[in-house]
Amino acid sequence: MVFVDVVRESAAAGRVVLWEESARDGAQAKTLMTPGFRVELARETGRVFGSDGPRHVVFAAGFPAVCGEEFEAVRRVALEAEGAVSVAAVCRGAHRDLEQAIASVRGSRHARVMVVVPASEPMARVMVHRAAPEALAAGVDLVKRARDLDEAVAVDVCLADASRGDHALMAHHAQAMTAAGAGLVVLADTVGAQLPPECGEMFDRVRAEAGNEVVLASHLHNDLGLGLANTLQALAAGVRVVSSSWLGIAERAGLVATEQLLFLLARRTADVLGADAAPWWTAPDLTRLPAIARRVSDETGIPLSVTTPIVGTGVATLSTGTPFVHPRLFQPYDPEEVLGITPRVVLTHLASARVVTAVAARLGHRLDPDQTRAAMVWVKSRAYRSGRAVVDDAAFADYLDGLTHRAAGGAR
Repeated sequence: MVFVDVVRESAAAGRVVLWEESARDGAQAKTLMTPGFRVELARETGRVFGSDGPRHVVFAAGFPAVCGEEFEAVRRVALEAEGAVSVAAVCRGAHRDLEQAIASVRGSRHARVMVVVPASEPMARVMVHRAAPEALAAGVDLVKRARDLDEAVAVDVCLADASRGDHALMAHHAQAMTAAGAGLVVLADTVGAQLPPECGEMFDRVRAEAGNEVVLASHLHNDLGLGLANTLQALAAGVRVVSSSWLGIAERAGLVATEQLLFLLARRTADVLGADAAPWWTAPDLTRLPAIARRVSDETGIPLSVTTPIVGTGVATLSTGTPFVHPRLFQPYDPEEVLGITPRVVLTHLASARVVTAVAARLGHRLDPDQTRAAMVWVKSRAYRSGRAVVDDAAFADYLDGLTHRAAGGAR
């Protein structure tokens, strides 16, 4: 059977591929996904793209060399999520680790391994006790070794600390790695220190010097809050395989959040990729994003906050006067139409008369003007007394029962 690297093929065709890291780099955010949940998450992420999941998603299932349990978790994803995504195992640049990684995904369609190789002088000295040129040359040998071990498993190389590496040196070895059989060469801002212009320059220069045969990918950390901005720079430089993680979970401050990146690419395609871009074999189903994010939050304990973009608890909520009357004026998109999130009116100390009457109606009470004014006073007082902005529906319902009961008694 002829080996076809569907990820490399997709990138070469200008399609976007997400390298999903929440199960692997996410573990360095002090989270641990069970094997069963990794399988579920891989499948659900692939379903965002329907039958084209393997061509749009590489799911990094884990780091098999960690322990026997981790090896088995990766193996389970490779077997049970086969066909939903391209499953990858990640390893250090050591022969034993490489052999374990390949064994963990062997036999799965579209299987991959990613070997981490240091690119900068300081990182090479710390990771492998060699100079950067020697470490990169060893990376070429690792690619050859991987292809000899199992030619049906694609091998990618992640150049760790590429942000502090020599551009010409990385380009030279990226060429050699590709010639040896590497599918992707990933440039990593391992410490998340790059500013967007620096990131754009790195990808532009390495891409120009490496040539068209080399398929570059990005892995950009968020330590300065610039993971998304830097990923957009990589895309502008022609990169089409981009690392991300559900809820942004990864080492330290994380990576660009999968849901944010995917939403932006799907909704603002021309602005991000150019007017002629055709980034999808199958366009992503954005309505799947909120449910996946909630499941990841439940599994990892990483909370969805009111300010989390796209999938947070504040999306599609209304609590003040003018936004309540003209919601489309205060939102960049329609959450119900795009994400399937039904708008909710939330009662807070900022509530206008319209908001109060709307919440009362939802709770089964129709208020006259005097009752509305009284209810507004109660809501604001309740919020300030409790020190919490949101007034609980149950508490408001109890208050309304008393208010309308007194009004009914007076009427008799």
